[in-house]
Amino acid sequence: MSRNDVTEKIIAAKVTKGIKWEDVAKKVGLSKEWTTAACLGQMALDANQAKIVGKIFGLNVEEQKWLQAVPYKGSLPTAVPTDPLIYRFYELINVYGTTFKELIHEEFGDGIMSAIDFKMDLKREKNPAGDRVNIVMSGKFLPYKQY
Repeated sequence: MSRNDVTEKIIAAKVTKGIKWEDVAKKVGLSKEWTTAACLGQMALDANQAKIVGKIFGLNVEEQKWLQAVPYKGSLPTAVPTDPLIYRFYELINVYGTTFKELIHEEFGDGIMSAIDFKMDLKREKNPAGDRVNIVMSGKFLPYKQY
């Protein structure tokens, strides 16, 4: 048994039971973005959250413990993603990464945007020319310190 085994079991149950991430998030009491990341093995749940997720996806006590383990984050299977949707984010960073960096440094100074003190909101944006994906990311600015 491993965290990856639990993730695969969650995905299988989601498909067979027709579960929506937003419904899971409501029961857990957190955002759909964070809850989805946790169910996919990128965040650790506390014991109560793991119990709720376990009930939804039919996980036993041992599998619920894996949901509480600190995961190995950033676990894409290849350095350059091959999934077309994930690749577009890679492409986005290749094209606009230097722009993000330049504008953040100009506005805030030398530092980074935290992926730890972070939140994201993903919504469908209706548009007559074709619906759009609207993603808002907000991360705490962490300045580099002098020492």
